[in-house]
Amino acid sequence: MSKIRAFLAIDLKYNLKQKIYNVENEFKKINADIKYVEAENLHFTLKFLGDIDEKEIDKISEKVEEVLENFESFGINIKGCGAFPNENHIKTLWFAAQDNTILNKLHNDLDDALNEIGFVKDNNFSSHITFGRMKSSKCKNKVKKEIEKYKVYEIGSMNVKNIKLIKSILKPEGPIYQDLKVYTL
Repeated sequence: MSKIRAFLAIDLKYNLKQKIYNVENEFKKINADIKYVEAENLHFTLKFLGDIDEKEIDKISEKVEEVLENFESFGINIKGCGAFPNENHIKTLWFAAQDNTILNKLHNDLDDALNEIGFVKDNNFSSHITFGRMKSSKCKNKVKKEIEKYKVYEIGSMNVKNIKLIKSILKPEGPIYQDLKVYTL
């Protein structure tokens, strides 16, 4: 059986993806060395699974469905731009989920359940949407100013009704994502 690169995620509504993409376009004006995430690929990662055997999908699905029995749809608000690991050493540009108690519980419950079938638990989960990865420090100070400009910027809210098991196919021009399973809350 072949291996696939996979993760569990919450997809964003189209209008929220567009708002984030509009912010990306503002960052692009800086001409920094940043690889941006395509609008259609913007998402909240709940759990990166890595390279898995396709035969593991059923076991993973069973655990995900068990966890989701304890959840119903919930709202999230996306607000605030930032950087990992910090604004002085920028590697990742992101937007955050505000008041994300339910989102964090969902992640923790999935993390615990998947650990039971051999997946390593996450160390520091932070609910965020990555929209860019900085490849060098070129124009770093301008990027810091742009982050500051969007620090309290509100992207918007959405109701989370499902999560997805997504296959990631890495290509030189960027990843291609394919939905393998959709789990309803």
